[in-house]
Amino acid sequence: METCSLPDERIEDRKIEPTTVVKSMSDPVLESEQFVKEREICLKMFEKWNETEQVTFVENLLSRMCHYQHGQINTFLKPMLQRDFISALPAKGLDHIAENILAYLDAKSLCAAELVCKEWYRVISEGNLWKKLIERKVLTDSQWKGLSERRAWDQYLFKQRHGEALKDHKFYRMLYPQIIQDIERIENNWRTGRHALQRIHCRSETSKGVYCLQYDDHKIISGLRDNTIKVWDRHTLECVQVLTGHTGSVLCLQYDENIIISGSSDSTVRVWDVKTGEMMNTLIHHCEAVLHLRFCDGIMVTCSKDRSIAVWDMQSPTEINLRRVLVGHRAAVNVVDFDEKYIVSASGDRTIKVWNTSTCEFVRTLNGHKRGIACLQYRDRLVVSGSSDNTIRLWDIECGACLRVLEGHEELVRCIRFDNKRIVSGAYDG
Repeated sequence: METCSLPDERIEDRKIEPTTVVKSMSDPVLESEQFVKEREICLKMFEKWNETEQVTFVENLLSRMCHYQHGQINTFLKPMLQRDFISALPAKGLDHIAENILAYLDAKSLCAAELVCKEWYRVISEGNLWKKLIERKVLTDSQWKGLSERRAWDQYLFKQRHGEALKDHKFYRMLYPQIIQDIERIENNWRTGRHALQRIHCRSETSKGVYCLQYDDHKIISGLRDNTIKVWDRHTLECVQVLTGHTGSVLCLQYDENIIISGSSDSTVRVWDVKTGEMMNTLIHHCEAVLHLRFCDGIMVTCSKDRSIAVWDMQSPTEINLRRVLVGHRAAVNVVDFDEKYIVSASGDRTIKVWNTSTCEFVRTLNGHKRGIACLQYRDRLVVSGSSDNTIRLWDIECGACLRVLEGHEELVRCIRFDNKRIVSGAYDG
């Protein structure tokens, strides 16, 4: 490992003592008395010169040597130029710099670094670098993030654990390969189509269809054609709660840890307590069915068959105020999505429209689908849409360009989701 010396290291620290005679690197030969005498004279002269003169003299010597001799000199110099800066930094009170350097390593390199020496192992363990590697993966990979939440090991991340550094190091060192095994198992399931099918029998005389759902590790919440919202236990698949209040089919819903918000063909948006099932608020604005809604960070966006989009400010579940109504679509607005920068809407008029989240001003229209658009997801700068023209399109939201057209479905593409690795779509072709 060839590196520069540390800033405060003196050249004198690496000098060979004046009385030292370096053993020849070449094959042992009998040194004549004449050679020994002349060598001693040269060394004494060399020691009288200043550093610049010494370097000039050596440069002149090197210029007179052949390529083979240069190779021997290089072999001699290489160990002298090597510096274990990772071990040297902590000795100078710069542990944090050593940790930051090693924090750039991937898992394979970090394993190798642990075996270099005890000091490197100490820097890695006390710096909790395995924990930092896992945290970096969770922040940058949606699969890692989802798995951390489902397996509940996110509780050990992004916070200080109280205990011995060595125990913490071993904990995260053992956790990493377990996560990799889970990731590989999931990837293999995606590749092979392997899955375990479970069915919830929710059909009855009154319950004739499920229009929307959301789920987590503990529950499934569904919106039904019979005007109800049903909550199911994720493990037993039993219905544990029924929410009533809508007078039309429940077409869309979203929930977080506190509330459920639903939209219905009765034109209303209703807010429910996720724990008790109590109805907390009813929003009356749209004049036709509410087809889709999204909420996040104090903002909610709803869209309707009445061709409009409503942007709401959420102060609390009981205090939700209409901020702006967005108009421009020429048919029912089927789906919306948004982040802190853009609101994206898709309609039966075959277009996707982009609006500024802060100002609610129109930005641009994405044209390309030949028939109405039924589903859409927006993330980062990528929009993926599915249409009744049987295609899926990928768009760059910043310039409005269609990046790809995916064909394969034979009927309307009704739902779509994507992450960093794949796009998953569902269509009426089964």
